[in-house]
Amino acid sequence: MTARKPTMADVARHAGVSLKTVSRVVNQEPHVRASLQQRVHAAISALGYRRNEAAARLARGATMLTLGLVMENISNEFYSRLAAAVEAAAAEHEALVVFGSYEESPDKERMLIESMSARGVDSLIVVPSAADHAWLAEHTTLRMVFVDRVPRGLEAADVVVLDDVRGGRVATEHLLARGHRRIALISDSDGLSSVHDRATGYRAALSAVGVATDEALVVRGVFDPWRVSHEVIKLLELEDPPTAFFATNNRAAIGILQALRERPERPAYVGFDDFALADVFNPGVTVVRYDVARLAHSAVDLLLNPSSVPRRVKVPVELVARGSGELPPP
Repeated sequence: MTARKPTMADVARHAGVSLKTVSRVVNQEPHVRASLQQRVHAAISALGYRRNEAAARLARGATMLTLGLVMENISNEFYSRLAAAVEAAAAEHEALVVFGSYEESPDKERMLIESMSARGVDSLIVVPSAADHAWLAEHTTLRMVFVDRVPRGLEAADVVVLDDVRGGRVATEHLLARGHRRIALISDSDGLSSVHDRATGYRAALSAVGVATDEALVVRGVFDPWRVSHEVIKLLELEDPPTAFFATNNRAAIGILQALRERPERPAYVGFDDFALADVFNPGVTVVRYDVARLAHSAVDLLLNPSSVPRRVKVPVELVARGSGELPPP
């Protein structure tokens, strides 16, 4: 049997205050004594109460709560999984979600955000592009939470990110522990905070064991698997080629797989982002993995519980060894 969700009346009883007082605190109305606010918030925390945002919105005469999700490309498995997880998290609040993909175009990203705002979507979850987002400071009525990346030019924002530095570090440490010293980095645009931080972890792991970063083994700005495949083949044909690869996203990992399909070399490799069939290949693909549902729930919770103080949530990552990252140097 599913446990009954705590109500506002339960919070009032637990805090020893009136239902009206709880309502005023939950709706962030002014002129509530600090001592009463503390008692109500303590009761909310103790009971695990969550306001039904949709019901509150309808009670104010507003329309059904609709959240917007703006992301890079829903055809990428990470974004399709994120979209499904955001939809599930929003459903817990009886809210709807509308999606938009900007397909790596900052202009289209801006058009999507402004279009959603014009159509009454006042709460947005955005996976930001590498472009400057200072222009969003003009949209004071929009409630926004950024996911996976910190928006450039908009530091005072609510953001949910992965522990990217640690992810890059543990992936590289895993390869170093198998004896590799020629480790290539295959990455997206350095302008993305997530990519920058994963590369920072990679460099920190090399430095910690006294291995200098060989910039000839660092590939930046590759988005598509076919382009990654081309770059990997070029690296493998160097006079002193890499014996291992760290791919900073799932597309790069797939590109490595494509490159190795008809190559005699068997370098080790670790990818960032899990993906379907990663454990079907022989060897299976070792990855840095995280909980997409936790990423989505954290974003929705921040969005529906606004604060005047910018918040940063960091979702942990873990390394899943499946075979590709455990191959020794030749």
